[in-house]
Parts: sequence; C-alpha cells; structure tokens
Amino acid sequence: MKASQKIITAALAAALGASLTGCAKKADSQGDLLQRIQAKGEIVIATEGDWAPWTYHDEQDRLVGFDIEVAQKIAEKLGVEARFAETAWDGIFAGLDSGRYDIAANGVEITDERAQKYDFSEPYGYIHTALIVRSDDSKIKTFEDLKGKTSTNSLGSTYAAIGEQYGARVITIDSFDETLELVKFGRADATLNADVSFYDYMNVHPDAPFKVAALTQDASLVAVPLRKGKATEALRAAIDSAISELKEDGTIGAISLKYFGQDISR
Repeated sequence: MKASQKIITAALAAALGASLTGCAKKADSQGDLLQRIQAKGEIVIATEGDWAPWTYHDEQDRLVGFDIEVAQKIAEKLGVEARFAETAWDGIFAGLDSGRYDIAANGVEITDERAQKYDFSEPYGYIHTALIVRSDDSKIKTFEDLKGKTSTNSLGSTYAAIGEQYGARVITIDSFDETLELVKFGRADATLNADVSFYDYMNVHPDAPFKVAALTQDASLVAVPLRKGKATEALRAAIDSAISELKEDGTIGAISLKYFGQDISR
C-alpha cells in the first residue's frame, strides 16, 4: 500500500471512529430510559395475564394479581402510570429486546442464563419450584425421576429448563392450567411451577387430582428484568429503591398475603 493510501485509510478510520463515538455518546445522552418514562408519564410493563395468582383476569375481566399490584406500586414510586401489555411468555423477552416493553412483571425468576442477557432488580419474591404429578402417580417422587418422562411447561420458562435439566422430554404449551390438563389426562407425566401457584390452584380446585411430588430446596428469586446497558441503569436503581421501600413498609408483604396467603417477599 502506498504512503498516500495509508494516510487516507487512517484518516477514514479515524473519522469513522469519531463518528461512532459521537453516535454512542448521543445515544447515551438521549437514551436514559427512566427520563423517557417520566417524561411520557407511563411505564410499559409486559405480563401474561393468565397465570393466577401472579397475573390474571378476575370475574369482571380486570387484570389483577400479585405482580400487577406490585408493579403498580413501583410505578407510583417512579411517579408514573403503569400500562400493562399482555403477551405470551415467550413474547416477554422478545418485547424487552426490541424496546416494545420497558420492564416485565410476571414472576420472572433470576437464572444464570437470563442474567447474562438482562439486568434484574432487587428480588421482590422468593419461591420454590414444585414438581406436580397426578395424585395416583407412584413412579415420580423426585426431580431425578423425570429422566425419560414427559414434562409440560411454557416455552422458554425456567420450569421447562429444569425439566430438560433432569432429562425429561418437555412439551411446551401456553398456560399453567393447560399444563395441568395434559397431566390430568395422561398426555404428560408431570409439570413444574411455582409452589405458591399450585397451592392457589388447589385452593380453587380442591378436588383436582394432583399432588406435589417434590420441591426445590433453595428458593428462586423473583425480580424485574430490564435490558442491559447504560440506558437502564437509572431505571434499575429507581426500581431497586422502590422495591426496598415497599418491602420495608410491608406493602409487598400485604399484597403477597392477599394473593398467596403467605408472605413471599422475604
């Protein structure tokens, strides 16, 4: 390469680098999500709307649930309105990625895999995973017994991943109630879900033919997922502060008792 060509190439590279740096700085200055949310006056929150008692519709078709009320209280602390966008489970993270949703409130558990891609708030819930089978099932007693069996759960859920981890063939379906139907009619051997969700289901359906075969020993942490990056740093800090205050003053505990009959906030 001639000297003149080298000079031109270097100059172009420097100009391109400066341009990219300038764009990055501009994006950072314009991209603070908390500022945009507060300027708009609302925060867009992804949720399923069909997973009682976390997020579901009541008899008047109102969107209610533990996650819904906690998210509303967080929004109040931020000084904005909570606007919920209902979507299937596998659409929650796709919507976060695209910027369609600001955050999610849907009993989302922190996992190592998710933490590589998303930032999470301080936990606002502590739960255990229940291995649920038919009442007359005597073959599945531990998570290890799932090897070679079929488990059914939502696509991309923590519970589907746990089933696969223990060697189950996972059948994906949309809702918790649907997974129980598959187990009930023998189309799947088991399903996994939050223990509190199962107990709530059994309170409503006391004669349902299911039982908990096993529970995880360590609690899973439920938190608010956000996109990674500088643009969400202030929002995450504000949400952390809101959750800390809501746990400290007993608000989340009271909401938890309302929907679960127990305090899962600590």
